[in-house]
Amino acid sequence: MASVLVLCLCSTQTLILILLFHSLLLVGVKAQMQVNPLYYDCSMPNNYSERSKFQSNLNRLLYRSLYNNGSDFIYTKASEGEDPDKVYGLFLCRGDVVPKDCKNCIDVARERIQRECPLKKQAIIWFDECLVRYSNVSFASMLDTSVSRILYNTQNVSRPEQFMGNLSAMFDNVITQAITVNLNLKYADNSDEINDFQRLYGMVQCLPDLSAVDCVTCLKTAFSQMSITLFDTKIPTGVRVLHASCNLRYELYQLLTSLPPLTIQGNEDQGKNTSKTKLISIIIGVTLAILAVVLAGTCFYLLKRRRRIEKERNEKSQELQLLDIIGETFDENDDFGSEKKGRSREFPVVKLDLIRAATQNFSEENKLGEGGFGPVYKGTLPYGITIAIKRLSRTSGQGLKEFKNEVVLIARLQHRNLVRLLGCCLEGIEALLIYEFMPNKSLDFFLFESRENKILDWRQRLHIIKGIAKGILYLHEDSRLRIIHRDLKASNVLLDKDMNPKISDFGMAKMFNGNQREANTNRVVGTYGYMAPEYAMEGLFSTKSDVFSFGVLLLEIVSGRKNNSYVSEYGQSLLNFAWKLWREGHGLELMDPCLSQSCVTTEITECIHIGLLCVQQDPADRPTMSSVVFMLENDTKTLPQPSQPAFSIGRLAVRSAEPQSNDQLCSVNEVTLSILSPR
Repeated sequence: MASVLVLCLCSTQTLILILLFHSLLLVGVKAQMQVNPLYYDCSMPNNYSERSKFQSNLNRLLYRSLYNNGSDFIYTKASEGEDPDKVYGLFLCRGDVVPKDCKNCIDVARERIQRECPLKKQAIIWFDECLVRYSNVSFASMLDTSVSRILYNTQNVSRPEQFMGNLSAMFDNVITQAITVNLNLKYADNSDEINDFQRLYGMVQCLPDLSAVDCVTCLKTAFSQMSITLFDTKIPTGVRVLHASCNLRYELYQLLTSLPPLTIQGNEDQGKNTSKTKLISIIIGVTLAILAVVLAGTCFYLLKRRRRIEKERNEKSQELQLLDIIGETFDENDDFGSEKKGRSREFPVVKLDLIRAATQNFSEENKLGEGGFGPVYKGTLPYGITIAIKRLSRTSGQGLKEFKNEVVLIARLQHRNLVRLLGCCLEGIEALLIYEFMPNKSLDFFLFESRENKILDWRQRLHIIKGIAKGILYLHEDSRLRIIHRDLKASNVLLDKDMNPKISDFGMAKMFNGNQREANTNRVVGTYGYMAPEYAMEGLFSTKSDVFSFGVLLLEIVSGRKNNSYVSEYGQSLLNFAWKLWREGHGLELMDPCLSQSCVTTEITECIHIGLLCVQQDPADRPTMSSVVFMLENDTKTLPQPSQPAFSIGRLAVRSAEPQSNDQLCSVNEVTLSILSPR
């Protein structure tokens, strides 16, 4: 009995030491989390200079406007200075964080964001308890999911199907709470019992000044990204998704700062021996339970090890294919080749079984249309998430090259006017791209369908024009890559539920490195009616090629007429007809008659003027997209006079009407034009 008591006392001391060590470890982890950010992004290329006015405004924003409010509010937005050096910023602390911890987190974040993003005009940083963001462009009350990050635990749950059901139900609940019960904070947390031994904890948070609709959209987008990434036989025990406008998280342990006490209450009226007996029983029970768990886990591990290794090999095969694609696409000397492995691991690879289930095995009822790449299907994931799937046609000669372009380029591009690529699948003979679903189809459906063009009034058309311009500007100047789209047209502009334009189809896009401004090719690809003459005739392409295509598209939006099929009563193309009317002072006659009730004549005249500037013969005479955006956004008193548009497209039409030898000029669906010309 004495030896048992000695063992008991020693075990008690050991248990106390373990608990103390565990507490110290938790404190150390918490301190480490405050020092190290979860994630930060400052990939936008815009920089400011040392000791500039912008830097002075940024310092005042971080060290005065934001920091001073940290002890009073969990959310503050502010600005400092005047244009063009004005700085906008905000901080957001987690909904359960006390003011002191909120201010401490902001203190760490403001130092770290400048260290990690030196001289950057736009940056955002996330910590466990707060986020801090600043920019030279106002982003107040605007939904922004362009920057995203998914963090997850390495351990997986044991029953993934049951767990996904619990997870979906819990997030439906907390999202509803965030926009109803806690409408002012846009924050909610909750927990659900999974079984007798485990609880699921979750939380969601949006920027408080975000509308309820945008908050739900942001959180649903985050949950969609998480579902696409994790809906598999292996689901992590904890995940968090970070967006600039919202974030969500789940764990199998308590998330919030209000942790339950780590003490066990006993009955002080019982005798000393009874207390010791209880303590012995607890220690022996815990020890036996631990031994049983270890033995069971070891047996399970040995039995499942071979099967798991084989499964992991199969799962890695898709990533290896993706790495091969990226490796083939980038040269060894490419600046981006060194990051291809890390980037591919961030990019979600989706299981074919999930896509088959979402599209009802690629049924005709789910088919949205057909493009040069192949058919496009609508899919519905579990819990109602809608996606669009491009399926590589087995007969598509250029399909694999376009697939590589889409994966490598669009996965790196994040902008509100570019369609988002959610994931891809390379399994067996299938090559699939998964996009966000656009419920309002493409722009050509509303412009050139006589029954639908009345839906777009002038306000909406001008909004679409500006959105397309900003998307192209991002491709040319503001993204981490310089991208030439090469196939900008009405059918490649998709419209979301709010009729916001999103540029799509990057299969023919080209990337420029460093200070490269133009390139040439022996294989001209694009669409008749939108190609710049220097590209169609000589294979020369640059950012000014996209400017030409934008000008054609702008004139189509204003007129409601399609350039490559429109012939006026004088036998002229749309560009020629627009130039004739402009020169004679009758530019408004180009306007779509459907706009007569909603038009603003000065705006329409200015858009026609800008369109004619973009389609000039000499690329040097065409404006840059930054100039186009400036002209569209500002009331410019005097614009340069346009010269006669390029009409080589018309000559190209005559030549392409009678193809010679075996050179294929057009693809089967008469969308893609491929011209082979000797060099």
